Amino acid sequence: MRLGAAALASASLLVLAPSGPPPATVLPARLADTGGGSQLITAEAPRPDATSGTLTWWDLRGGRWVRSGSAPARFGARGLVEGGARLQGTNTTPTGLYELPYAFGTRAAPRGTSMPYRRVTKDSWWCQDNASRSYNRWTEPRPADCRAKESEHLITYTGQYAHALVIGFNYERPVRGRGAGIFLHVNGKGPTAGCISVPKEAMRHLLTWANPARAPHIAIGTTTGTTTITRY
Repeated sequence: MRLGAAALASASLLVLAPSGPPPATVLPARLADTGGGSQLITAEAPRPDATSGTLTWWDLRGGRWVRSGSAPARFGARGLVEGGARLQGTNTTPTGLYELPYAFGTRAAPRGTSMPYRRVTKDSWWCQDNASRSYNRWTEPRPADCRAKESEHLITYTGQYAHALVIGFNYERPVRGRGAGIFLHVNGKGPTAGCISVPKEAMRHLLTWANPARAPHIAIGTTTGTTTITRY
């Protein structure tokens, strides 16, 4: 879900950081669960009502989590909320630990991308209609039971969806009314309608970094409060 159709590039700087603090203090080591793989993305906001924070990607090397890169991140216009309690249309980013099923984009995958990648066409839609059998799914073309006004025509967002990763929120067994179309994508002009966004160069780098054989996950949460990231 997006907050407006305009897509403007961010001037924020991607920071690559191959080293970091001792392994006992790094963020992944303090999480309740990292998904069982050897790659992890953390998206952390300072508090539940924040609309910006930090996205960091990590590699597990020799039993130690090592920070591989970091970038400023944007969250929902109304902050973050516990994923299991989220309601559709609230402009909030769901907290929790999620898989990353596949990548997509209006542009070709960056060279070196190994994640499954779907190229957006004029017939590509993300169904957000609670009454549809295709709720919270990519559809091509849009099925008759999925109303256009309740869905996203992906090609409309040429900038934000130049490159993106699907976040597996409410995806495996969708609960109607909880929310659909939560992605990690390129920055637009401000906060999102529930997704996470980063500068375009960071998004391109993430696609060449993520390796499906290493089961990458994303942990989303806050530094403080009931949605603290270390719960997940």
